Amino acid sequence: MKLNPLQNDRAAGVLVALAAGDALGAGYEFGAPLPDGAEVTMKGGGPFGFAPAEWTDDTSMAIPIAQALLESASDAGSSSPAALTMVVRVWTSWAAEAKDVGAQTSSVIAAARRLASAAGRRKVHAADFTAAASDFHARTGRSAGNGSLMRTAPLALAYLDRDPSELLAAASVMSALTHADPDAQEACGLWCVAIRKAVLTGALDVRAGLPLLSAERASVWRERIVTAERSRPSDFARNGWVVEAFQGAWSAIHFAGLSASGPAHLRAALEEAVRGGRDTDTVAAIAGGLLGAAYGYTAVPFEWRQRLHGWPGMRARDLMVLGMELGRGEGRRPASWPRADRHDYSMWGRTDVLVRHPHDGGVWLGGVGSLERVAELGIDAVVSLCRLGALDVPGLAPEDHATFWVVDSAVEGDNAHTAFVLRGAAAAVERYRSEGKSVLLHCVRAESRTPTVAALYGATVAGISPLAALSDLQVVLPGARPNELFMQVLRETAASNDPVVGGATHAAAE
Repeated sequence: MKLNPLQNDRAAGVLVALAAGDALGAGYEFGAPLPDGAEVTMKGGGPFGFAPAEWTDDTSMAIPIAQALLESASDAGSSSPAALTMVVRVWTSWAAEAKDVGAQTSSVIAAARRLASAAGRRKVHAADFTAAASDFHARTGRSAGNGSLMRTAPLALAYLDRDPSELLAAASVMSALTHADPDAQEACGLWCVAIRKAVLTGALDVRAGLPLLSAERASVWRERIVTAERSRPSDFARNGWVVEAFQGAWSAIHFAGLSASGPAHLRAALEEAVRGGRDTDTVAAIAGGLLGAAYGYTAVPFEWRQRLHGWPGMRARDLMVLGMELGRGEGRRPASWPRADRHDYSMWGRTDVLVRHPHDGGVWLGGVGSLERVAELGIDAVVSLCRLGALDVPGLAPEDHATFWVVDSAVEGDNAHTAFVLRGAAAAVERYRSEGKSVLLHCVRAESRTPTVAALYGATVAGISPLAALSDLQVVLPGARPNELFMQVLRETAASNDPVVGGATHAAAE
């Protein structure tokens, strides 16, 4: 599907925000609710000993769905036996060594393996999972855990150009691989339809799928949604149950939205979800998938993206690529951004500019050509403001390369969160400098994006206004001419008298 730039951003944000919520909640799992305002960080630990900023089973089970959807060329989409079998085989391999697998999911996987063995097969089929899940439900009458809702988000991205009713049906099939209860299937369908609408329109509308249910079931879910909107996440003490996990996630989004919007809403809602306690990682992951769909990759704070990682050896950038390619519906595109190893700027001139920041000699300002000198100059970290290939910045640890999506355009709608992204990039420079690292800040030619971020950072370093910092920058970068929208951000920052960036103590300017 042909997506516009904002839809691309939102598609890219689904899996990244899901994983961010997951990693944010990992260290608090099974804990009691936290008081309002309590700090929430990606501290890791928790009952299963996750590393800081490591995602858990929620994201790890969503990734095989996303990968199978990319690989599958079947017109039947996610409901094809080939795609579903691809998913369950990866789940089975993952579960053998995973730190944490939900009790119901673990039971179904074990039963599916027994069915395959009884049939004389070494590998499971999707039908084994569906049969095992159905038997689990028949035996226990309790198969409405939250394990299918936590992983369902990738489906929505694969159905952007199809009728929502098809998405609802596909979500039910995917849920039934491990969770056959109608509540679980309907919750997955409703959440997926809401994600689809958010990616396409930017709207947060959890009721979007209600007309696709029977009148009786729509009435049940409508009342559940109303209850969520009258509550806080901490009110849903049984959030291991899919209904209360759904309600907890939506209540976090709704409550935080009463006082915040845009990227601030995304952050506040995920923190609210974690403060709700109990199954914190799953509720925050569920909320994150929908929030990322509404606000995009650019709304996820860099401090969360910087070290976000998990099984199978992936990082935030990998999830961004998966989300964007799923949304486009064209499969893997190894020669195109963002998956390509290199991004070609050979047709651009004047990309080799490289100067020191006038207010901090530990910060270099340059064009994309200056990346070739990172090793030569002993630069420790890079902040990129333009598209790059996966291998365009060699020799740095992933956490030492900060990427920000910002289009050099004065048109308001070409960037989702212009001020947030520009200020976030300046905060990344400050963060690296507080760690004693030298930094290269660059775009393509250091004419608009780079001087804007450099001015925001310089204002903090020198204790002057961003406009005064820009004047100093133009002495060393005579071609620095931020576009009018970026100039507006500088003027608004100067007028606010608020700190441009915060949270890190800047290393002494050289």
